[in-house]
Amino acid sequence: MPPLDAPPPADEEIDGPPLAPPPLPAEDEATRRAAGRSFPCLGCGADLEFDPRAQAPKCPYCGHVAALETGGAPVAERDLATALDKAAQKRHAPDSGTPLHEVSCGACGAVVQFAGALTATACPYCSQPIQREGVHDSTQRLPVDGVIPFQVEDAKARANLGAWTASRWFLPSELKKSGIAAAFQGVYLPFFTFDALTANSYSGLRGDHYTVTVGSGKNRRTIRRTRWRPAAGSFRRFFDDTLECAGSGLPEKQMSALEPWPLKGCQPFRAEFLAGFFARTYERPLADCFSGAKKRMEAAIEADVRSRIGGDVQRIFSLSTGWSALSYKHLLLPVWMASYRFREKNYRIVVNAATGEVQGERPWSAAKIAALVVGILAVVAAIVLVAQSR
Repeated sequence: MPPLDAPPPADEEIDGPPLAPPPLPAEDEATRRAAGRSFPCLGCGADLEFDPRAQAPKCPYCGHVAALETGGAPVAERDLATALDKAAQKRHAPDSGTPLHEVSCGACGAVVQFAGALTATACPYCSQPIQREGVHDSTQRLPVDGVIPFQVEDAKARANLGAWTASRWFLPSELKKSGIAAAFQGVYLPFFTFDALTANSYSGLRGDHYTVTVGSGKNRRTIRRTRWRPAAGSFRRFFDDTLECAGSGLPEKQMSALEPWPLKGCQPFRAEFLAGFFARTYERPLADCFSGAKKRMEAAIEADVRSRIGGDVQRIFSLSTGWSALSYKHLLLPVWMASYRFREKNYRIVVNAATGEVQGERPWSAAKIAALVVGILAVVAAIVLVAQSR
């Protein structure tokens, strides 16, 4: 959707980088937040973009690299109970206010609209990176605690996609030969991580299989039986950084397959990391994300119980869990996203921009699958014929 009341593009072509905007007069907080945030280059005045290779903001025109302090103290954990209580008191969903947010581009002055959860984009008139000011440290929403900066460049993501495509079985031959042509878009997606200390008590039965021979003559046979004995115990387990995506409309299966993320490499949030990339803020509330993470923790606890009971099979009669030391972090993680069209159908690709892991949708060749089935049937028929000839 084009921005409202946007100034018309200039009729004259201007050489060199866009001029820096004049300084804003003394303004109130609302006016300051209406100005799109950018990071001008000290060398030529153009807007800097975060460079994955330099791990710092870099000018795409003159090549100047700005100093960016990284490392230092680890990203702090926040108390989950306090955050959930505050959210319950507000009784409103994220982005319940104005659905469109307008900011002024610092390079050309155009008014740019941010819809929904989008927080960083590029100006449609001058292509300069622009961010919604203050959205990631707003008092109205949970602030971002940490960022994993882009580590994988666009070219590397494309190379990894080529290797991924070549390794796909039963891919249509024309796509296998030509490869997937897709334009990547770098996006920071919102996630929550959760820590929890659990105290677990359980009771159940351990089953050990054994065999016995029954019957006689032609009816003699071996059967399997199970010997059961009671089992009970208690243990503690600490969950560190259980990850839950806080965006909506994302390919859940592919996003989960991008794990693991190098969360130990998280940097305390700085807006400079977002320069030149799209970014989104969370759409799923904290309580909803914790519910999803808690289900995975509970599944892991049940697996622990079965392992502790041991044996060949287990029956769990009771399992109680106490939860304590609950904390969370709000993170932005980097993803290269792309889509491509093949035979009138759209497919989506996602690349972990910290590790290079590729996941995505792909078409299947019915002809290749049919040929494999026919081949298997031919082998089975040949084995049967050999067996019958003996």
